[in-house]
Amino acid sequence: MPTPIPKKILARQHEITADFTRLVHAHVEDLAAGRATEALEIRDFAGQLCIHPTHLSNTLKHTTGEAPCAIYERKLVAVSKELLADAGRSVADVAAQLTYDPSNFTKFFKRFVGCTPRQYREELWAKERVGDSETVTS
Repeated sequence: MPTPIPKKILARQHEITADFTRLVHAHVEDLAAGRATEALEIRDFAGQLCIHPTHLSNTLKHTTGEAPCAIYERKLVAVSKELLADAGRSVADVAAQLTYDPSNFTKFFKRFVGCTPRQYREELWAKERVGDSETVTS
């Protein structure tokens, strides 16, 4: 039978997880708002938390079941979708805002969403048009 983990250690693990999540959300929001010009890496977040990247990774895997990059990428995808909803912004502009070149942004987005940013935008606009026409006919 494995030795139980002391409550003090569990509390610290959850504190690290919460702090990491907060840092990721703040950083991605800063990218989207133009307050940051470079994407941070997992080791940068670990440095801000004053812990080793391996410790950060092991802690997050233990508390969430996910790697740090999965949490970071999920937030990037969510913000990407928000930015793509703005018809006044090109896909290239959204990519640059999030520190990607357009080609890599398209590959990143397609890997997580299942369609390209352009296809996502077209589907979003099609849903809006259907919603608008239903409102007019009601």
